[in-house]
Amino acid sequence: MFLKLFKNITLACLVMVITQASALSFTLEVAGKIDIVTDPVKKNYLFTDKQLLAMPIRSIVTSTSWTPPRKFEGISLANILTRVGARGNTLTIYALNDYYIDVPLSDVEKYNMILAYKMDGELLKIRNFGPLFLVYPREAAGPELNSPLYNSRFIWQVDRIVIK
Repeated sequence: MFLKLFKNITLACLVMVITQASALSFTLEVAGKIDIVTDPVKKNYLFTDKQLLAMPIRSIVTSTSWTPPRKFEGISLANILTRVGARGNTLTIYALNDYYIDVPLSDVEKYNMILAYKMDGELLKIRNFGPLFLVYPREAAGPELNSPLYNSRFIWQVDRIVIK
């Protein structure tokens, strides 16, 4: 009886570990006007979660329309654009459900936003803005970022960016 219970608990833990590991796996595709690609046929750069998590981490403490002030950690959007050799004026940022928003490239230079993958030290999951959430430094940048225009640019579940 004890052996059967031990086997069931062990199996349940193993399934939970495997499920959690795959649930945290994600990619970010960058396409459009870029000079560096990982797939010459598709003319895109595909970042794996491991590549993104290995990039320098930047944090922003800010509120959003959906959260009180939180500590967001992630990759500087400027670093991603530099890595792919981006050239253009507009970023069309897509979510997993194909929702998208256009963000002027000048925002990256002015506000140095991040693609956050952590909030208060916890990895973001799909149910809480993950895997990637575009976050502006709302409190640090002043009142202009607390407007409907900029609120609409806080896009979550990001999986693709097209440079135009």
